[in-house]
Amino acid sequence: MELIGQYDSPFVRRVGVTLHLYGFAFERQVLSVFGDFGAVLAVNPLGKVPMLRLGDGGLLFDSQMIIDHLDELDGPELSLTPAGGATRRAVLRRTAVALGMAEKVVALRSELFRRAEEKRDADWAKRLETQVLSALDWLEGCPAEPWLSGAAPGQDDVAAAVAYRYLLERYPGRLPEGASPVLAGMTARAEELPAFRAAPFPAV
Repeated sequence: MELIGQYDSPFVRRVGVTLHLYGFAFERQVLSVFGDFGAVLAVNPLGKVPMLRLGDGGLLFDSQMIIDHLDELDGPELSLTPAGGATRRAVLRRTAVALGMAEKVVALRSELFRRAEEKRDADWAKRLETQVLSALDWLEGCPAEPWLSGAAPGQDDVAAAVAYRYLLERYPGRLPEGASPVLAGMTARAEELPAFRAAPFPAV
């Protein structure tokens, strides 16, 4: 398999960490949606990362689609996403909020740093920031014992840790001091895992 994208994307990094957690061998093609947009668009009609090229040459787009495939390959007993029931719904709900937070941080950065100053929409930026902080508060209210999924990390932990690290790195100095001790602690534990070290932020 070949993972296409850079680890400074929380969605690419999420897939990279998951591949390492599952122990799948894979190669990397480091492409940026900004610096290599033409090359990315030639592979993905949406011009987005991550993409996963399979051994048979097939391509998967979107981190959710890729993770679903990896969960299937690893089997229900070892999957980072429970196979069914209330536990599965809880993991998917936490994962959705974490990924949504990352998406809003990406949008906020685009509004504040990529749009010309005279064209920036302060109300829209404030709305995005409100969504980021709301998602952060919601995730902070989820107990980590020591992981969101319980005794061992699940896909919600991967998504939340990657999203929180991205928020700290790409939107520094905007969070109240000590506002997220649960997420901060869980993310620190996650970053020490070999799978996270093997897909480091901000290395490509």
